[in-house]
Amino acid sequence: MSKHHSVVEEDADAAHLASLGYTYDTTFKREMSFWGNVSLGFTYLSPIAGVYSMFAISLSQAGPPMVWALVIALVGQFFVALIFGEVVSNYPVAGGVYPWSRRLWGRKWAWMNGWIYVVALIGTIAAVAYGAAPFVASVFGATLDAGGTVLVALGTLVVATFLNFSGTKVLSLAATVGLVAEMLGAVVIGGYLLLFGRQHDWSVLFDNQGIGDTAPGGYFGAFAAAALIGMFAYYGFEANGDVAEEVKNPGVRVPKAMRLTLYIGGFAANLLAFSLVLAVPDFAAVASGAVADPIGALLTEAFGPIFPLVMLVIAIAFISCITSLQAAASRLIYSMARDRFLPASRFLATFNERRHVPSNALIAAALFPAIVIVLSLLLEDALTAMVGFGTVGIYIGFQMVVFAALRARVLGWKPAGRFRLGAWAYPVNLIALVWGVAAVVNILWPRPTGGGWAEDYLLILTTVGVVGVGWIYMLASRAYLRGDAPAGDASGPIRISTAV
Repeated sequence: MSKHHSVVEEDADAAHLASLGYTYDTTFKREMSFWGNVSLGFTYLSPIAGVYSMFAISLSQAGPPMVWALVIALVGQFFVALIFGEVVSNYPVAGGVYPWSRRLWGRKWAWMNGWIYVVALIGTIAAVAYGAAPFVASVFGATLDAGGTVLVALGTLVVATFLNFSGTKVLSLAATVGLVAEMLGAVVIGGYLLLFGRQHDWSVLFDNQGIGDTAPGGYFGAFAAAALIGMFAYYGFEANGDVAEEVKNPGVRVPKAMRLTLYIGGFAANLLAFSLVLAVPDFAAVASGAVADPIGALLTEAFGPIFPLVMLVIAIAFISCITSLQAAASRLIYSMARDRFLPASRFLATFNERRHVPSNALIAAALFPAIVIVLSLLLEDALTAMVGFGTVGIYIGFQMVVFAALRARVLGWKPAGRFRLGAWAYPVNLIALVWGVAAVVNILWPRPTGGGWAEDYLLILTTVGVVGVGWIYMLASRAYLRGDAPAGDASGPIRISTAV
């Protein structure tokens, strides 16, 4: 690309941002490459973290056919990504779901979506950091008790925060390293297991081996519970839009990056899941709990002497995921604070002019997950509740945008970004909404845990609590009335000069 073309492109990006009510002078620098943006979404999605976290649970609930849940979720989330692509192309503003909701619907809707998503990201960052600790320890051949797990989890947060504070270029590079590590891990592990570790033929993917037949609701109920592995696996593409102000020509590149994130992430997640299922020697042992960590057993047997190296690749994937999650959370917090929507907005909207990062929002995106992790030593149920809300909160946040986009269309919104769905807009929007609502219901559905009704309904109670606290604070503080950023104005196209 010529220097002249690059300057003209940046001028067009600045003009688009100015038309949305934001000046582009002392804030973000457009230093994130297209592949850096793809990598950010991919490492947020983190197929290794998603599959490894849920594999044993899902396999024990529904047997080998549970892998098809990953395919179903990938298709459903692809429709959501198409809607997000059209919205971000029209509104390429940092913060993702919050500014999109603000323009598509209005201030109250934006406040609630921003609040729900911030809390969900805090829980997710804490969960991934906590889940990373055993893999980090395995690199050094160590095992951890509860206190050690907390310390290592906090250490991963420190590393992620350092990378984020280093600026957009370093974030882009860190995400790219994470993508390479994850793809290397997925292809090497998945490919090796398919070629040399396969214990079954492909027909086993359609045979539940009797697992789940006696579950409440029969096998359908068992499969629905196991399907959470798919729902946990595919929601990183929103992060591509969180950093829209750091990407050149975001109206074209971000929607494309969202789709590519799902293509690559879907390939990696499915390769891992299918290869792992075909390599498990005894499904009944996993279902009964006799083999609590089937992945660890498989990798130890398959890779033997280089097992620590495999663990290093997985640890890098987890840390990259934390870094991307924190980047997304900080941009969301900064975006809301910039519009004066949050408590201590002036503090949270502080921008580091040298590094071009939202410094105090980054601190908040590290501090609150750290508090959740430390509290796990005292209140295990609190961590469980926050971790559980992480996924359902993200899905609710997604569907609030999907529903707002559908409502805006009915009221006359004519998307004017470089990526538009045209005649497909309504069917895609409706499919995305139906899928998302079904996913939220499935995640929230109370399932017997053996711990009593309070534990069975913990996720529902947590969700009601988070939504209720946010709603009460919004009305009591009238936070949604602060600031003068435009809202609820998606009734026509944003008109900017696109001449080159």
